[in-house]
Amino acid sequence: MLAPSSAAPETAGISKTALDRIDAHLKSRYIDTGRFPGTQLLIYRRGKVVHRSSQGLADVERKVPVKDDTIYRIYSMTKPITSVAFMMLVEEGKVALDEPVAKYIPEWKDLGVFVAGTAPAFMTRPPARPMLILDLLRHTSGLTYGFQQRSNVDAAYREAKIAAVDMVGTLQSMIDNLAKIPLEFSPGEAWNYSVSADVVGYLIGKIADRPFEQFLKERIFDPLGMSDTDFHVPAAKAHRLAACYSADAGGGISFHAGERKGGFVLQDDPASSTFLSRPDFISGGGGLCSTVPDYLTFCRALINGGELDGVRLLGPKTLKLMTSNHLPGGVDLPTMSRSMFAEAAYNGIGFGLGFSVTMDPTKTLIPGTAGEFAWGGAASTAFWIDPAEELITIFMTQVLPSNAYPIRRELRTMVYAAISESNV
Repeated sequence: MLAPSSAAPETAGISKTALDRIDAHLKSRYIDTGRFPGTQLLIYRRGKVVHRSSQGLADVERKVPVKDDTIYRIYSMTKPITSVAFMMLVEEGKVALDEPVAKYIPEWKDLGVFVAGTAPAFMTRPPARPMLILDLLRHTSGLTYGFQQRSNVDAAYREAKIAAVDMVGTLQSMIDNLAKIPLEFSPGEAWNYSVSADVVGYLIGKIADRPFEQFLKERIFDPLGMSDTDFHVPAAKAHRLAACYSADAGGGISFHAGERKGGFVLQDDPASSTFLSRPDFISGGGGLCSTVPDYLTFCRALINGGELDGVRLLGPKTLKLMTSNHLPGGVDLPTMSRSMFAEAAYNGIGFGLGFSVTMDPTKTLIPGTAGEFAWGGAASTAFWIDPAEELITIFMTQVLPSNAYPIRRELRTMVYAAISESNV
């Protein structure tokens, strides 16, 4: 659970008046208007929880309020955890970033790049170079997501239900299916939000010689005390699982821009959710459930250089490598992206090894700091860490898709406006 703040917000260089303004904004703009059922916001600065608020309902149908221990589907906020786990293996010398993926997945050795056609009769060409481990971590692999709805390749993903919301199969069956589908582009030529993190999870299991989920539990969750983070919610905690809603009419999940005027439809009932059972497909890209206190614990380890309370996940130099921009040529996401959707797509934002990375706040046109790293989840969850300002922000709700409303831009603007004493 969250420890109480040991000092007033002002002592951490934060304005309480400005923080209260954020809560009022969330209530009036999102909860009262029926855009979000409820919200949970936590702000941590200079070693203290300076603000936390829970508003609205976690389950509208049953009138269950949002609480500190509400459990959320964090979807793509799983990716940073998976990336950290992989880099633990890199630190141990068991794998290197510049190794070809085919060394560990030999059935991908002859993967071609899409030229024309539809499944299963694709026309392909050889890639300009092999896919590297690095490409998986920075999403330059040539893989994609089925929901992108941009090409015949992602259509093949949808047909095979690869890493879909209604996931089927196992990590091994995903690898087998991907061996039959060409790449969208030669590795390293573009950035495309994709199932790459799911492949990273598969590799962790193979390299560590134990199930991926077991590695996370033994090396991250148990040592840090993240007892509410898992790929399913056990029966004893089922009453804490929030309902998940869709901002699209009819409960659909469209990840493309559109005018949404408020209102939501139940998408996943916590009483019958698939998250109540241990899944066959263990998704390193989007399968975890967690709480604000647990995710704060993970973030605190990161902001502290990879260590928390005597538990070291990574060395500070490795973490610095992960949170530096790795896009070829030092470009930003909009310059290199072919993705129809991503959890961050602003000018001045690059991508590291599992995180977006702020390169130039003057180009984002959003307050921030160079070196800030972040990501979010499909149900509008989000977090960011600003090492220079000693700041962690975590936001939770459960509304698909994450681009339904500009909540992340608004939160960044308002949280940074609340800083009354800047470190930089």
